[in-house]
Amino acid sequence: MTAEPAQTRASYDAETLASLTTDAAEIMARYPDPRSGLLPMLHLVQSVDGYVSRDGILFCAEQLGITAAEVSAVATFYTQYKRKPNGKYTVGVCTNTLCAVMGGDAIFDELSERLGVGHDETTEDGAITLERVECNAACDYAPVMMVNWEFFDNQTPESAVEVTDRLRAGEEVAPTRGADSVCSFKQMSRVLAGFPDGRAHEGVGAGEPTLVGLRLAREQGWAPSGDSSAPDAEQRETLTGEPGSSADRRPVTPADAEVGMDKKPGEDAR
Repeated sequence: MTAEPAQTRASYDAETLASLTTDAAEIMARYPDPRSGLLPMLHLVQSVDGYVSRDGILFCAEQLGITAAEVSAVATFYTQYKRKPNGKYTVGVCTNTLCAVMGGDAIFDELSERLGVGHDETTEDGAITLERVECNAACDYAPVMMVNWEFFDNQTPESAVEVTDRLRAGEEVAPTRGADSVCSFKQMSRVLAGFPDGRAHEGVGAGEPTLVGLRLAREQGWAPSGDSSAPDAEQRETLTGEPGSSADRRPVTPADAEVGMDKKPGEDAR
């Protein structure tokens, strides 16, 4: 039997420790196995320290009854966990295939020169941490930049520089979609820990570029070939509330109905 290695306790002040402990208990209560709460708990300590600090790692280990090494192994695997102080705003430029083709690399290079930092580096004023990021599932708005995981769509080098200049000047900046303004890295980390800030539905989620393929399919009567799951006219009317035959509208599956894809062109699919 191997003895557990000794661990030093986290040295948060009493007020911070009490608040973290209360929030950690709420996180652990969400799961049958409390250890499943490690990912949101890492976001929680990051919301306090601005990164996953030594104290944050020890706190997570204490709460979950695991070793600091186990916590560190997770914290160093996922790029949303920072192991050094992060800027107030994480500016992530997508340079994956489509965004790169549409100008993502040029945007990153322009920002890097303007800010004087490279990938995963932070400006001297502590305002911006610049990153190259992988696909953010927003290819229909390429090239895409994110600020604390809020979308800035259809960017150019000039528009991206304007956004970062305004952030550094302390101005309130609104993303293209989602919340009405960008919050701080610490605030977003708390949201990712599972403590909503009430801003999730302030703005539009899906826009016209997201829905254009669906509209074209409806207009052209396109349907997946050999789709045996397509409902007949009676089933379609039950699912959508619209009469019609399978010949004049695309097949609508039960899965479509669940996610709102059975809506008419132009309707919000959220």
